[in-house]
Amino acid sequence: MAEEESIELKFRLFDGTDIGPNKHEPSTTVASLKEFIIARWPQDKEIAPGTINDVKLINAGKILDNNLTVAESTVSVGGLPGGCFIRQMLKLSLL
Repeated sequence: MAEEESIELKFRLFDGTDIGPNKHEPSTTVASLKEFIIARWPQDKEIAPGTINDVKLINAGKILDNNLTVAESTVSVGGLPGGCFIRQMLKLSLL
């Protein structure tokens, strides 16, 4: 059986800052990606997520469920091989 290639992903924050690109296995869950993003969130930002529930991953206009894998979330764009671009945005809570 052929080994699945890792997929290169880049996450764009609400202010245009990028995290990545970094390679992730196709079996990585969206919840794990959110943990990855939180761990690498720029320290100089006034707004930062506390938990994975504060983060929404959007790909091709759809919010991704935490239990989906990268492979299940990948959208082919113009026949480009491998990888996809996932835009990230922070869910804000008003006090």
